[in-house]
Amino acid sequence: MYNFHKKEAPLLGLLGSGGSLASILTGSAAASLYVDDVFRTFVYDGNGGVQTINNGIDLSDEGGLVWIKNRTQVSLHRLVDTERGATKSVKSNADYVETTETAGLSAFTSTGFTLGDNSTYNPSGVEMCSWTFRKAPGFFDVVTYTGTGSARTIAHNLGSVPGMILIKCTSTSHNWRVYHRSLGKDYYGGLNSANAFQPESGTGYAVWNNTEPTSSVFSVGTAATVNQDEETYVAYIFAHDVQEYGKNADQSIIKCGKYTGNGSTPQTINLGFEPQWVMVKGSTLNLEDWNIYDNMRGVNENDSNDRVLRANTTNYESGQEALYFTQNGFRIKGSRHNTNGHDWIYIAIRRPHKPPSAATEVFKPVLQTSRGTVSTGFPVDMVLFGDNGSSWGYNWTIQNRLTGGTRALITSNTGLLELNTATSEFDSNTSFEDGWVSGSTTGIYEAFRRAPGFYDTVAYTGDSTANQQFAHNLGAVPELIITKVRNSYNRNWAVYSSVTGTGKWLEINNDTQAQTGSGKFDTAPTSTIFYVSHDSSFMTGGGGNYVAHLFATLPKISKVGSYTGTGSDIDVDCGFTAGARFVMIKRTDDTGDWYVWDTARGIVSGNDPYFKLNDDATSVTSTDYIDPLNSGFTVTSSAPDSINVGGGTYLFLAIA
Repeated sequence: MYNFHKKEAPLLGLLGSGGSLASILTGSAAASLYVDDVFRTFVYDGNGGVQTINNGIDLSDEGGLVWIKNRTQVSLHRLVDTERGATKSVKSNADYVETTETAGLSAFTSTGFTLGDNSTYNPSGVEMCSWTFRKAPGFFDVVTYTGTGSARTIAHNLGSVPGMILIKCTSTSHNWRVYHRSLGKDYYGGLNSANAFQPESGTGYAVWNNTEPTSSVFSVGTAATVNQDEETYVAYIFAHDVQEYGKNADQSIIKCGKYTGNGSTPQTINLGFEPQWVMVKGSTLNLEDWNIYDNMRGVNENDSNDRVLRANTTNYESGQEALYFTQNGFRIKGSRHNTNGHDWIYIAIRRPHKPPSAATEVFKPVLQTSRGTVSTGFPVDMVLFGDNGSSWGYNWTIQNRLTGGTRALITSNTGLLELNTATSEFDSNTSFEDGWVSGSTTGIYEAFRRAPGFYDTVAYTGDSTANQQFAHNLGAVPELIITKVRNSYNRNWAVYSSVTGTGKWLEINNDTQAQTGSGKFDTAPTSTIFYVSHDSSFMTGGGGNYVAHLFATLPKISKVGSYTGTGSDIDVDCGFTAGARFVMIKRTDDTGDWYVWDTARGIVSGNDPYFKLNDDATSVTSTDYIDPLNSGFTVTSSAPDSINVGGGTYLFLAIA
């Protein structure tokens, strides 16, 4: 039977007495939960020995499931949960009994799990993937039980009606059984099979006992796959659309749904949130795998390299043109997962949405002399970088995870399309791989992570209409929006800021002052939507692919603002306590370059190296234009007119 954890028993009591998940998750007994607290994709390289995976998920206290798969070699999937204990695994791709692997996943911790030297879990030098699901009401639960051979109900602690249930017999060889809410009690599937879901009517309703699950129990019939007398079973239970997560306990983090294929026309599946993990299966089709995608290994809208692992096979990770994640769901690109007239089921989990508590969680400047791994301590969603020691002719570059980590835009150059390099990668939880900076010089890397209130990325397609609107997940009104077309030559960057307002724009690739006119940013953004207009040379040209980088002021972490020049020293108060680690300044009422400083190269009382986004030159190291200030930064009297002249207006972005 289910083993209630000491922290879960009170939750079950509250739920049983009529308490809502919202009152539990946001009341005095517990703080609000975010998807960041209960789910994590963590990719790692095996080391052939003992390795601790710190993914931030508390498994030792709260319980849950770890699902592990080799990315580059043919290998069985391993599913290990806290109810059966570390070292006990089942395989999603097979009907095998539970096996004991003492050197596999050896322990659950308060921040993840520990691996031994088992060559399946931790092979030396091999790329691996893990998905961790923490037990939590409204998200996920694990139940173990012993079969009786008679129809019965099994208690669970999900606190809501399940959206999907996976059941595996652990003591003898039986196929997996899958319940999905979109098909209901009348059908069952097999996780280890590519076959279509089968009707329960042919089995006398022996699997789900002709009974839908409830918020406290699910039913099993007499089928040996789910309820053979004296055999043992594990059930993984996933919630659906419980809108009681996040800051105000009003957000859903998981959905289980269905759509119908249309053949080859791209279609968007609306979830109401941007996912980070999706598993999709053709429910009315044979020979259709359980395909798993996530944002750590990579999906993007432009090519055929969406990284997929299949729950029902031992195959290594491969790339295919399938789907990509949007601000509100995921988009099926064409014929893959889109067979005309057939139904497809999915389970989707929201992308991270927990506000950062410190700027070091979402931004890091790095200066290093060797090309390769750039360590950050967090997953990088965007990086602004260049060769700090010499000029390439197109020096300062932006890459981001959402559009494919290998794709790059040059800030000072409009004559190039988005570039593609297979040697830069974002598939790491703690770093990224640089394939651009020359191996003989020093690279400067400004690494950003998407986070509510701080920074977001949106990829969108223009349609040449006025005031075309696009959803974003910044969770605040954007104060700085930097946009660029990705698939057309000779197009300027376009920048909206709250300092210049609507009807005006700046250009990252030019030193020009704010320009006035319609057709760019004619409507102010909101906390959920930003608007771009119909000027095809900049914004929503029909069929154009664009990217937008959105920034806001987040107290003690980031500040978008302005100051007025005086010609004397100016203390710019950003509300920080230990000074700014990143400063970008642009004059808006007259010409002026886009200056960037960071603490990796030095923000000190003496000379402070800077580079210019609109210039391909190397960093300038012989000037003292800004100085450190605990509350932000100081603009010095020695700065030129483009940074500090009496009466001048200056836009800045600062990060603590």
